[in-house]
Amino acid sequence: MATATSPMVSQLKSNFTSPLSRALLSPKGLSASPLRLLPSRRPSSFTVKAVQSEKPTFQVIQPINGDPFIGSLETPVTSSPLIAWYLSNLPAYRTAVSPLLRGIEVGLAHGFLLVGPFVKAGPLRNTPYAGGAGSLAAAGLVVILSICLTQYGIASFNEGEPSSAPSLTLTGRKKEPDQLQTADGWAKFTGGFFFGGISGVIWAYFLLYVLDLPYYFK
Repeated sequence: MATATSPMVSQLKSNFTSPLSRALLSPKGLSASPLRLLPSRRPSSFTVKAVQSEKPTFQVIQPINGDPFIGSLETPVTSSPLIAWYLSNLPAYRTAVSPLLRGIEVGLAHGFLLVGPFVKAGPLRNTPYAGGAGSLAAAGLVVILSICLTQYGIASFNEGEPSSAPSLTLTGRKKEPDQLQTADGWAKFTGGFFFGGISGVIWAYFLLYVLDLPYYFK
């Protein structure tokens, strides 16, 4: 039995003592030569091919006017004529109207609509004083918003500086810079907002509790 297994043992010893196995299994210190790696038998490689679709695709979202450096996108919503007409009629974008009148319009809408939530959700909603308390709370919020607008104008605009609004449209057409983006224009807008907001609160209180119209939120 010993003589039969001796050739196998000697063959295993010769395999473990080969130069290649010694280099792989028993590395020396850092001062010795680096480990040798066995070369791979089959080098791995792959290729990437771009396949062009047979049918051309329609881009729904694309840069406005085809210029990606403008930083705006055209979508079916923002580029539709209805949305463009609606946005151009908002007070913030009607540059032909003076900032004072634009502030009055924005303030009237806010003051008139703020009364209802304060009347129905205020702490005195289940008392006979709900109308007066809600109207005073709405007027107080208009005052707070006016103070915030004043602080924003002081921090953003300097007296005597020209308007920071662009004088060119996206299509390159020249236009008059918006005077709202100046210190004087923003001050007029803030004053108009305060006057319009208080007027809207008074008008809502007059309709609800003086004329006693049959509204739901009374």
